[in-house]
Amino acid sequence: MRVVSLVPSVTETLSMWGLEPVACTRFCERPDLTLVGGTKNPEIDAIIMLEPDLVVMDAEENRRADAEALTDVGLEVLALDVVSIDSLNRDLARLAAAVGFDAPALIERPTSDPLLRVAVPIWRRPWMTIGGDTYGSDLLAAIGAVNVCGDSATSYPEVSLADLAAREPDVVLVPSEPYVFTDEHLAELAVVAPPVRVDGQDLFWWGARTPLAIERLRAVIADLVTR
Repeated sequence: MRVVSLVPSVTETLSMWGLEPVACTRFCERPDLTLVGGTKNPEIDAIIMLEPDLVVMDAEENRRADAEALTDVGLEVLALDVVSIDSLNRDLARLAAAVGFDAPALIERPTSDPLLRVAVPIWRRPWMTIGGDTYGSDLLAAIGAVNVCGDSATSYPEVSLADLAAREPDVVLVPSEPYVFTDEHLAELAVVAPPVRVDGQDLFWWGARTPLAIERLRAVIADLVTR
């Protein structure tokens, strides 16, 4: 089956399933595959020329206009919408069915009492963080890390460092992506709470990596609790 993946998490998951996409985005970290632009600006004409059986997109990663452009020329588009571990299980089953793969085992959601209050910056200028209706926030909650901005009305709110500090997190979890925070940025964040670097892919990429990502992130939280 010829699949074009416009979602880094999907590209990784299909590859781990042994089903290599024929093309993906430049953010998928697969330079060995044909690249068709970015997640927000895919090369529609290049995708059409590949004559794929399926194009996989995500409601958060990709734009509706690009999905419509692909469906308008008759291409099959599978639109996922992963915002939690539960929705991940649903959409992994949908993805497997669409590509003719045996349904993957359900990813068990961990249960943990709240252990730490955390702030999670994802951008600078302006400072941005994650709200409660995001996969990253749900994953953290499952391993005992309470997102101090989980009550936000938006998925990715703009915040000030003063506002984050007022929410009294125990620690600032600084992901390695989507923004590359330098040591100087960590010094800025130290006014909020002690900053600790974490793997951004484990926190924000979902799919076949999730079970091991949960274990790695849970080990980070456990270590922070014992400090």
